[in-house]
Amino acid sequence: MTATTPFLPSALLPQLEARGVTCIRGNRELFTDLSLTLSAGECLHIRGENGVGKTSLLRLLTGLSTPESGEILWAGKPIQDEAQSYRRQLLFLGHRDALKEDLTSLENLLMYAAIDDLKLTEKDALAALYQFGLRARADLPVSCLSAGQKKRVLMARMVSRKADIWILDEPFNTLDIAAVQELQQLIAGHLKNNGLVVFTSHQHIEIPGLRVLDL
Repeated sequence: MTATTPFLPSALLPQLEARGVTCIRGNRELFTDLSLTLSAGECLHIRGENGVGKTSLLRLLTGLSTPESGEILWAGKPIQDEAQSYRRQLLFLGHRDALKEDLTSLENLLMYAAIDDLKLTEKDALAALYQFGLRARADLPVSCLSAGQKKRVLMARMVSRKADIWILDEPFNTLDIAAVQELQQLIAGHLKNNGLVVFTSHQHIEIPGLRVLDL
């Protein structure tokens, strides 16, 4: 199973690659000999029924899991060989929001910035929250927010994190129509700045130049 990339000027920039990857969970082979190449400025939408291995593939691309065979590379080097450097350039948002419920939206952004060793001022964190309509929610505990508002906090983190690679598991879930449009625009802007995006979604998504991989 291969997702091919035509030659583009962006191919001169760092690429994320999977080469001959096989993934096994329990006694079940989810996929085998999967290869893909994604260059900076490109976006890959991974689709498929529940249980086919979409989240497992994302975990392999982030380095959280190891393939049964094959390898994952960034800029031509296996990600396990450059693990610290790779993690600095990566933002992974899993299917669960991973926000601390007892902290405010602002405190969550500042906490994750500290974990990522990122210099983020309170002013910039608030600006990111305000950008996604959370001006009146910035100082509320996350437990008081709706599912859609929590996703908006994560969108604010995407802006403030400044990572090159975004790997997102079902990022459009629980978003209303307006928020879906905002997230699509956010991803499109990241791509224009030579960012790279991989995401899963059951929804029809419209992003210029979007590539699709069906598992």
